[in-house]
Amino acid sequence: MSYKVNIIIEKDKNGYYAYVPELEGCQSQGDTFDETLENIKEAIELYIETLSDDEKKEIESKEIITTIYETKVA
Repeated sequence: MSYKVNIIIEKDKNGYYAYVPELEGCQSQGDTFDETLENIKEAIELYIETLSDDEKKEIESKEIITTIYETKVA
């Protein structure tokens, strides 16, 4: 079975940080964007392996809507 989840990657002074809003506590980090992306993919797979069937169904029913909002500060 496949799951579609959102991956948020943020850059900070120490490298990159990633998390998955649908999977509470599923997060990772890395020195580069690519390393962080690979690390979070692995974390997602391991996270989903630990879930019960009911928890997996709950993930399938979650809906997260993302958008980009840009504003100017005076």
